[in-house]
Amino acid sequence: MSSHDTDLDTPTTVTARCRNNRSVSMRLCDPSRPDEGRVQYAVEASPPGLAMRVDEVVTWTRGADLAPFLEGLAADYRGWNGQRIWQTNDRDLTVSAVFRSGGHVGPAWTLRPWRSAAGGWEASVTTRLDGGERTSALAVDVRRFLTQQDGGRG
Repeated sequence: MSSHDTDLDTPTTVTARCRNNRSVSMRLCDPSRPDEGRVQYAVEASPPGLAMRVDEVVTWTRGADLAPFLEGLAADYRGWNGQRIWQTNDRDLTVSAVFRSGGHVGPAWTLRPWRSAAGGWEASVTTRLDGGERTSALAVDVRRFLTQQDGGRG
C-alpha cells in the first residue's frame, strides 16, 4: 500500500488503490515538516485519463488528523450509517467515507486547491477498500507518513 525509502518502517508515499478498478488511486507524497506543529505534503489523485495534484496540504500535528479518522473507519469494520467526513483546516483535502455492502469502505478524496482564487477547481476520486484489514493498513501507513521527519529521513 505504501512505498518506502531507505527506512523500511517509514513510507515516503502512501497510495490507496480502488479494489474494483486498480487504475483509480490516491497518493500522499513529498512530506515535509516546516515547523514542530505541522506536516506539509502533496496529494495526488488519479482516475483513468486524469491526474490531479495539490501541493502544500497542511495537517497540524496536534488535534484530529487523517490517521485517527482512518483508524476509526477501520475500527468500525462492521459498518455504520451515513457519511463520515474529515478535512484539513484549509479544506484543500476532504475525505468522506461511507460503508458499503459486503464490508467495503468507500472513501472519496476531494482535492480543492486555491479555494479563494478565481479559476480554482475541485475534483474527487473514490477508492473502495476492504473494510477491516485494508483500511487498517492504510491508517497505519498514513500515521507513519505523517509522523516522519522531513522526507522520511529522520
